Amino acid sequence: MTDTSTGPETPDDREPTGSDPAATLLASQQDTGQGLPTRPLGTTGQKVSILGLGGWHIGQCGKVDGEPEAIGMMHEAIDEGLTFFDNAWDYHDGYAEELMGRAIADRRDKVFLMTKNCERDYDGTLSNLHDSLKRLQTDHIDLWQFHEINYDNDPRWVFEQGGLKAALEAQAAGKIRYIGFTGHKDPRIHLEMIGQPHDWDTAQMPINICDHFFRSFQKQVVPVCLERGIGVIGMKTLAGSPGGTDGAIPEAGLASAEECIQYSLSQPVSSQVLGIRIRRDLDQALRVGRGFRPLDESRLNELRAGVQEAAGDGRVELFKSTQHFDGPHHQKQHGFAVEETS
Repeated sequence: MTDTSTGPETPDDREPTGSDPAATLLASQQDTGQGLPTRPLGTTGQKVSILGLGGWHIGQCGKVDGEPEAIGMMHEAIDEGLTFFDNAWDYHDGYAEELMGRAIADRRDKVFLMTKNCERDYDGTLSNLHDSLKRLQTDHIDLWQFHEINYDNDPRWVFEQGGLKAALEAQAAGKIRYIGFTGHKDPRIHLEMIGQPHDWDTAQMPINICDHFFRSFQKQVVPVCLERGIGVIGMKTLAGSPGGTDGAIPEAGLASAEECIQYSLSQPVSSQVLGIRIRRDLDQALRVGRGFRPLDESRLNELRAGVQEAAGDGRVELFKSTQHFDGPHHQKQHGFAVEETS
């Protein structure tokens, strides 16, 4: 980490975007000599590891394979320069944050820590923050994102119900540094959130090979984010896993996991969050991430051609068209019957 200051920056402190923001971002990748390369996080002034460690999957590792295994992998990730850590208030009913808090308690300054707020209202937002700070054993969150902006009324609720007001107060108090949002459903909803009267620091969204052909965040949302200096955080690298543990794209035989990671990292993302559930996942991430260089357009087109037929109708990215990947908390929040997440 090159900048460990805790105070939020003002808009006037931010770096201007270049004439070609996508090319500028990829060209600004730096090898620090301490593991994975880093890229700028939007115009925050922060540099983050190009890969992020997903909180839901590491929480699953702790529950299935034991906490020593999960904590050991988090420590190894930090040592290898994979220092962008993702989490959320509702992952495994708070266990994922508690586990990560135990892992980073003695090395908090080495991690760029992101977690997510699951509420839309003022009081609920502050309650989520209190819980997350306690579970993660820290006095501040580097990046706090509104989680699962998946439904048409979410952008309006965050403002009308006071969620953003609470987040801004927490930022002013030094409890959070930067504010963003996430979602995996529809580019249109992301664009509506970006269009609200607030300058977001980050936006997290699906970035994978199949996304190029169906409700494409790459085509519709990423250019807007880059133009506005919003840091793009990718997820759903393997398109989730409705029936197994290896990701929908590899399970369908469309591309290998490593090809999926290479493709996503070749897009103008600041960091791509990966689900690291077992030792294989961590080894794979480090193998691809070390010394990574973006694929050329010819290779990108080859990978896209290999998924085009299956990707075009959304069958591979069920998180965009079903509720199977929506968190139970958010299903209840919107009055839906709760479905189990995959």
